Amino acid sequence: MAHHLRLTQALVNRLPARIDDPGEMARRPVPEAYYAQTGADVLARVGGGPLWVFAFGSILWKRRFAVVEERAASVRGWHRRFCLGPDTRYRGSPDAPGVMLSLDRGGQCRGMVLRMDCAGRAAALDDLLRHEPPEPPVWVRAMTPQGEVRAMAFATSTRFEGYCGGICEAEVADRLASAVGMWGSMAEYLFNTVSHLEAMGIRDAYLWRMQALVAERLARLPVA
Repeated sequence: MAHHLRLTQALVNRLPARIDDPGEMARRPVPEAYYAQTGADVLARVGGGPLWVFAFGSILWKRRFAVVEERAASVRGWHRRFCLGPDTRYRGSPDAPGVMLSLDRGGQCRGMVLRMDCAGRAAALDDLLRHEPPEPPVWVRAMTPQGEVRAMAFATSTRFEGYCGGICEAEVADRLASAVGMWGSMAEYLFNTVSHLEAMGIRDAYLWRMQALVAERLARLPVA
């Protein structure tokens, strides 16, 4: 690439690596039946065929299920956006809430599709759903070098109570540069995601702007 990331591990390290669990997030409890029904709906959709998952964020670098095949993929009608929050536990706190990456309507998005191992698929799917916001996944047409596949993807609709797509980029950068939770910082999340996309030859214009803005803010902090 002609230009290098401004956000570096050294800058990310100016924030605490993580904090103690700040406690449950203030949101409506998710009925246990949601996970069982959503998982059953997904498996009924694919039947005996392959289950593909479109990876655009943390699943690129922190896979939560066994993968038997992966392909570069492009999806139209969706784009990456920090539009989900507030995160006051995992990568944020009540004092410095984070805002999470999701898919928002419009544009296109490049990432990967991952084919889930059929062995133990139901349990793996249930675990994956429990690590994502409680909104049923969408189905997308993912174009790959080997042809089109139908894949499930985790997106956020404007009707979802956690949708916050109207936040300006400067405010999002402020949050990403300050939020730290029990899993780590939002800056670390952004750095990992952009670095993996760069390694794949994918430069997402939005994330590229965000990493520069966050790097600018972290550079003002003292070295840990």
